[in-house]
Amino acid sequence: MVTQNRTEHLDERALDHARRDFVQIPANETVDEALCYVREHKPTGRILYLYVVDDNERLVGVLPTRRLLLSSPDTQVSDIMVKSLVTLPSSATLMDACELFILHRFLALPIVNDRGHILGVVDVELYTNEISDLVRQEESQDIFQLIGVRLASVQQAAQWTVFANRFPWLLCNVAGGLACALLAAQFEGILNQVIVLSLFIPVVLAVSESVSIQTLSLVLQSHHGNRFVWRESLHAFTREIPQGLLLGTACGGLVGVVVLVWKQMGLVALTVFLSMVLAVSTAAMFGLLVPTVLHTAQRDPKVASGPIVLAMTDLAALFYYLGLATWLLG
Repeated sequence: MVTQNRTEHLDERALDHARRDFVQIPANETVDEALCYVREHKPTGRILYLYVVDDNERLVGVLPTRRLLLSSPDTQVSDIMVKSLVTLPSSATLMDACELFILHRFLALPIVNDRGHILGVVDVELYTNEISDLVRQEESQDIFQLIGVRLASVQQAAQWTVFANRFPWLLCNVAGGLACALLAAQFEGILNQVIVLSLFIPVVLAVSESVSIQTLSLVLQSHHGNRFVWRESLHAFTREIPQGLLLGTACGGLVGVVVLVWKQMGLVALTVFLSMVLAVSTAAMFGLLVPTVLHTAQRDPKVASGPIVLAMTDLAALFYYLGLATWLLG
């Protein structure tokens, strides 16, 4: 509800939150004349920019206070003003203003009408708190949910309740780790025979896990607040799997070259390369399919997807790596 209220606040007109004490100076004045004008009128708010207008009071440039103070008194304002204007229309919302602030990193933005006259100035401080609170809340919510924790329950619940919410999803990681240990035990012979293989297990697992979480984050973000559509999921599948192949080929090729140069073992390098191609592609598929299946089962994909995807990715990556090693080196 808090997030919804903040979002609705950002849909309000920026003009309703604009300051009216902005400073306008004619383009044909000098720096000395502009300074005298500012001293005489003494605006109540802080002066971030001076807005330069023509004879018809249409905005033609913006003059930062630093340029005004550091320029010679006889310099024409039109010679030192910023002529590339970034303005907001009178119908713009606070969200529109936020996007321009992020894009251009200005401290204030003028709101102009169709004739180019300034109606007001939106100061970044008017809504920085709302935007930053919203971003922090949504980002922290997503991060905690990816690892299987509901942020609200952690913030408000008692210790035992917090433990009960977190522990079941940690069991996915425990079970996945034990399953990987049992799987590695099945390939104990090849690990004893080619000890160097154990050096690159963490690399294969780490890259695969990273890709699975990247894909999972993108899927959850694309479905955030939207109705689930199977057609869109199929489109995402056809887009993400080739990405997994490209990422796996790039990472596997890089690590394979390192193995070849470092250990001078061609078959081990080939094993690392092929296993990373397969593991990363599978990781991308898991990152896409798991939240889709959970959504179909009417379960919250944000809460459960992270631990499940990581456990499945680790098992698949280890199986590919040790299986290929047995086939190529055994």
